[in-house]
Amino acid sequence: MKRRLRNISESGASEGLSMKSIAILLLAGMSVFAQGQNAPKSALDKATLEAYLRYSELWIPQVAVKIDDPKPSAVSGFMDVAIHLTFNGATKDEMYYVSKDGKSIVKGTAYDIAKSPFQANLDQIKTDQQPSFGAAAWAPVTLVIFSDFQCPYCQKEAQELRKNIPAAFNDKVRVYFMDFPLTQIHAWAMKASIAGRCLYRSGQDAFWEYHDWAYQSQKEITPESFDTKLQDYAKQKGLDALQLGRCMDDKTAAADVEKAMAQGHALQVSATPTLFLNGRKLEGGVEWPILQQLLQIEIDHKAAEAKLAAAVPVPAKADDSCCTVDIPTLVGKKK
Repeated sequence: MKRRLRNISESGASEGLSMKSIAILLLAGMSVFAQGQNAPKSALDKATLEAYLRYSELWIPQVAVKIDDPKPSAVSGFMDVAIHLTFNGATKDEMYYVSKDGKSIVKGTAYDIAKSPFQANLDQIKTDQQPSFGAAAWAPVTLVIFSDFQCPYCQKEAQELRKNIPAAFNDKVRVYFMDFPLTQIHAWAMKASIAGRCLYRSGQDAFWEYHDWAYQSQKEITPESFDTKLQDYAKQKGLDALQLGRCMDDKTAAADVEKAMAQGHALQVSATPTLFLNGRKLEGGVEWPILQQLLQIEIDHKAAEAKLAAAVPVPAKADDSCCTVDIPTLVGKKK
């Protein structure tokens, strides 16, 4: 009996020790959990930033969110964080500024008072090898339009620009065309853009004739009829239809379109037409009377800048005669 009692006592001691160990482990786990709960949140953590923005911006669960790595920002003390949203094939890009300590998020536009308010856009817009018309390449005003050949609003904007820019501002404004087909909603827009790039290889005139035809024929074109319509257009213009067909299948032309689209995404273009007037972003098309005023304002602004720059005196070359002692010699002063 005594031996049995001793075993029970030993067993109780063992159980007591085990319970004590479990209690210690539980307390340790709770402590770690509490530390995690109390740890400061950082917007530089992608999961934390996404959760915060989903709540603040009311993005629905079906919206896919991709967050780029933070990059150095022109805004002192902050990092640039680009965020890409996708929903049902549609994409949109947003830019946020996150403080280097991860405590603050800023959404908006930062300006450098010594530069154009639209310098960030100007730095990203690349117009080389893009179709253009109007004034010379060094014109004071540049109008860049991101457009979609299947977009009805783009059709209206294109017709107004083609008619009014040469008549009103032919020596002051140059217009550049950038492909931005909304492939998720426009079935033949990409094909139309590729065809435009193919014809651009033959020169500016070839592209703009096609551009005007495509918009004029927009209501008659369908995804099923585009190829036939294009071949008919080529025959009417005396173009090599076979060569055009080969170009359409060539990935180089498609790559040119995708390059323009990538530039649009970098500029956060999400609607067509989107215009950039010397870097100023104008979304969704602008009625000609309003655009005409905006163009004139920009022309006047550039003229005022040039006048101010001309009025700034050029620093005179330093004259050290006031501080140099000259002693005349028979051979004169050596230069």
